[in-house]
Amino acid sequence: MSRRSIVITGASDGIGKALAFEMAERGYDLGLTARRLELLEAIAEDIAARYPETQIAVEALDVTAYETVQPVFDKLAGALGKIDIVLANAGIARGGRVGTMPLADNLMTIDTNVSGAIATVSAALKIFRQQGHGHLVATSSLAAYRGMPRNAAYCASKAALSTFMEAVRAETYKEKIAVTVLHPGYIDTEINRHLKSRPFLITVEKGSKIFADLIEKKVARATVPVHLAGVLRPLLKLLPTRLIARMG
Repeated sequence: MSRRSIVITGASDGIGKALAFEMAERGYDLGLTARRLELLEAIAEDIAARYPETQIAVEALDVTAYETVQPVFDKLAGALGKIDIVLANAGIARGGRVGTMPLADNLMTIDTNVSGAIATVSAALKIFRQQGHGHLVATSSLAAYRGMPRNAAYCASKAALSTFMEAVRAETYKEKIAVTVLHPGYIDTEINRHLKSRPFLITVEKGSKIFADLIEKKVARATVPVHLAGVLRPLLKLLPTRLIARMG
């Protein structure tokens, strides 16, 4: 039986990096991309030392350089032989009040988290259709469920990504392509360590194990941790704006 492979964008740190180690432990070959090639190469070296049977391909990729995304994915498919799973994980979070924070920060958040993810998914789908199978996974967020003060663009970007992936699921319904959308809460990574409050915080190691479990089950959608679906998601929808406003 051939080994399965996963390509992870935004793999140089955070959940992307942790998941690379987790999937290698589970016997997957890896395609890792991020803007910082030197970090990817160091991660690949570390993974290879721990799991020498793992085939690893690394490529520098800025998902907002749209014209480069497909060629990078084609190179990874060639290096790995095939791509079974693609995790569209590259993302940024720039906080601040609309009209006060630089407009460029808001637009960059949308550009990376939405347009970059669309470019990633489009490239993956081309390869999956050539292969006749594949599994698309996107890292959304609990922020997709409610617009939060000081994070307007980030919340909007994740809501857009979730909706986009739901449409992709409908478009690929009759194909051998699975679509998974994961909505993590606070996982202890650099992207949120500056925040004063991080409710329901989990370690990145625990987060990566939950991610891997959900990916392997090919769930349609889930929160991370899973129990937040029954607690925090409906709460965010129901809280009055006067209380949401205090969170900013």
